[in-house]
Amino acid sequence: MTGNPRGDAPLPSHTPRVGVPERLAARMSMPEQHDYLRTKLTRRGLLRTSAATAGVIAGSGLLTGSATAASPTLSASPATVAVDGSLVAPFGRHLAFGADPKSQMRVSWQVPLAVRRPYIRVGQKPWDLGLKIEAEVRALHTPSLSSKLPAVEQYYLHAALDGLRPGTTYYYGVGHDGFDPADARHFPTVGTFRTAPARAETFVFTAFGDQGVSYHALANDQLILGQNPSFHLHAGDICYADTDGQGSDHDAYDARVWDQFLAQTESVAKSVPWMVTTGNHDMEAWYSPNGYGGQSARWSLPGNGPDADRAPGVYSFTYGNVAVVALDANDVSYEIPANQGYTGGEQTRWLDRRLAQLRAAEDIDFIVVFFHHCAFSTTNAHASEGGVRDAWLPLFDKHRVDLVINGHNHVYERTDALRGGRVAKKMPIGERVDSAREGIVYVTAGGAGRALYDFPVPDSYEGHVKDLDHVETFHWSKGQVKTKDTVEWSRVRYTGYSFIAVEVSPGHRPRMKVTALAESGERIDHFEVTR
Repeated sequence: MTGNPRGDAPLPSHTPRVGVPERLAARMSMPEQHDYLRTKLTRRGLLRTSAATAGVIAGSGLLTGSATAASPTLSASPATVAVDGSLVAPFGRHLAFGADPKSQMRVSWQVPLAVRRPYIRVGQKPWDLGLKIEAEVRALHTPSLSSKLPAVEQYYLHAALDGLRPGTTYYYGVGHDGFDPADARHFPTVGTFRTAPARAETFVFTAFGDQGVSYHALANDQLILGQNPSFHLHAGDICYADTDGQGSDHDAYDARVWDQFLAQTESVAKSVPWMVTTGNHDMEAWYSPNGYGGQSARWSLPGNGPDADRAPGVYSFTYGNVAVVALDANDVSYEIPANQGYTGGEQTRWLDRRLAQLRAAEDIDFIVVFFHHCAFSTTNAHASEGGVRDAWLPLFDKHRVDLVINGHNHVYERTDALRGGRVAKKMPIGERVDSAREGIVYVTAGGAGRALYDFPVPDSYEGHVKDLDHVETFHWSKGQVKTKDTVEWSRVRYTGYSFIAVEVSPGHRPRMKVTALAESGERIDHFEVTR
């Protein structure tokens, strides 16, 4: 492992500039850049991803394990030889639900060197981890991108747990030859997770975007852990290994930042499913045609979207009476067009079908959609994404989505209740909205840990909330054009590190209580969504 696992030291400065010449990169899409780069590096070969077929070694049949091969990624990886496993400790554990959170959990982790026969042990008692399942290895090679950065070998391990009992706490430990989590000396590494309940009950989930590696990111993680969430939504721009975020192989990139990030996040993500989607800084052009090979190597997500290989950050799952839909807004972005249109419209068609299915389900009260680029925001940085508005807002209104969560702008901001992009009901702090009749609230929760942004009148928002009826801003139009706006929908704005916690209650009158919490724990906003 490289870097500081605490995540509070400054990252090394670097400006790798390799691959597609700048004059060509400006005219090439990400897949075109990838083809160019792959041709250029043919002599170095392609990554051979080793995927062990996992199966049940022992157990009662309540649990099965499986593995899915990772997408091939551009690589110059030499053959690797496993070292003495007793010298290697796993780190960076992170959980994710499968498509059915009642019966499926995906456990992922990292090792700094290649190891022999990695596995996971699972049981319903901490002293009984008798079920042993072989893990899948997804090795990821990053070539040397400049004279200042070496080639990087990273080893990500994954176990798919199926056939779990609903509403049950499981204990697990990850290991390999030479490192057995059931041994007394390694027992402190044993973690827990809990599956979704069979029937709807009150629960909490949390959400933010734009995290990175920093003291503030770590502080937000610890505050989230105190909310005891059933899962966490990360709306993209996960670790900022790519600091430019333009989706070009000309971006500055250091793959080692992922080691720091996963070590930093482990304290929460080892027990709270960390459900991520894709931001512009997560388009890492060195891996796969659309830059998502790195995401596929590091994360195991539900995979039930329109194309799990090309669009790993597009999926859905249901927890209790809430359906959650993750989208990849890079596909429709006017502002940062590197991956614009890469699904050929299939993501949007899938969204229409999926929202219709979810809204027709009798046991689902609320639909929450999260993605990176803001549908509605007023910061001086990214403001609002017109591509999202054009492609998806009509579908959100058509299917009566209840809450939309974004990142991208490093602030907290939320709208009034909107229909067709216009104010349907004003929503001051503490207000309640019937989302089926009165409109959708859009929340920007991008204050997870990266440097903060400004609003048009920055002195009005530094560390507190100020309510204004009209805000001068802009949105992105086709061709990366900024179109000026004067808007009335921006109801609550806050410059500071923060996240949201959502308490969901089922029943005759189901409700979601949405609270925005500052890094200090102070409540800066709250409102309620009912149906």
